[in-house]
Amino acid sequence: MIWQRNSLLSIEDLSSEEIIFLLKKAKSIKEQKEKSGQVLPSLKGKRIINLFMEPSTRTRVAFEIAAKSLGADIISITGEASSLTKGETLKDTAMNVQALGADAIVIRHSSPGSPLFLSRLVDVPIINAGDGAHEHPSQALLDIYTLQEKLGDLRDKKITILGDILFSRVARSNLWGLLKLGAEVTLAGPSTLVPREFEELGARVTHDPNSALEGADAVMLLRIQHERQQASHFPSLAEYANVFGLDSVALARMKKNAIILHPGPLNRGVEIESEIADSHRAVILQQVANGIAVRMAILHSCIIRQEGDPS
Repeated sequence: MIWQRNSLLSIEDLSSEEIIFLLKKAKSIKEQKEKSGQVLPSLKGKRIINLFMEPSTRTRVAFEIAAKSLGADIISITGEASSLTKGETLKDTAMNVQALGADAIVIRHSSPGSPLFLSRLVDVPIINAGDGAHEHPSQALLDIYTLQEKLGDLRDKKITILGDILFSRVARSNLWGLLKLGAEVTLAGPSTLVPREFEELGARVTHDPNSALEGADAVMLLRIQHERQQASHFPSLAEYANVFGLDSVALARMKKNAIILHPGPLNRGVEIESEIADSHRAVILQQVANGIAVRMAILHSCIIRQEGDPS
């Protein structure tokens, strides 16, 4: 297929063919880097702005490494270091960044829809690095890439996402992407954090951790999104860990070859015991490493396409 998009705003908007296109490009980039140690600097001379209005380690640094690996210059701006603290609007910030010669803007913001909003105002590609509790497309793509590396074709594979579904942009993006690739997705956690309405999107919903883990080919754990909650949705972290945390007893219910993912940051002793997080069953660090190739694929596809090259 030919990639037709200048921006990456969500997974929900992508077709299965577009998702596969980006995953194949990421695979090609990773193989090329492993073989020769470097990738063709196809974005040499380009300037990318990381506009991160929310805290980030993995996503921000991965985009920085991805851009530099492609030969681009990248500048990261945090909310505290921007003129937003002086009352400047997001619109004016983005338009000024474009005027300063940005060839693409990677944005993380607490407001759902902010990347779409900016894409209608500026003439450069916008990459959504997480918008509120809406979506986190690059995270979902690297999660799916990692799942494919470990499980192969995801059609009919049983993937469980366990934790704070209600406030998780990662869960939403992964749900859309996994369903489009034919996986069977189970969403699990406390009833206050996993409403039945998610069944309307095509997922199975359960509040029973035993049922969620049994028969799963992979389990993705999510942290509790305290920063997006205005009230407590369960009595205590200790009680959450006791019921929904992945310990040795819960691990025994899973398939012997089932893998464990976590988008980070993980809270040891809450979502997962330290011994399990550091075990061979967990592919958490592989997710982080794969995030570079996936984000290189995203940046290359959107920026080169902006210039009219359909490849």
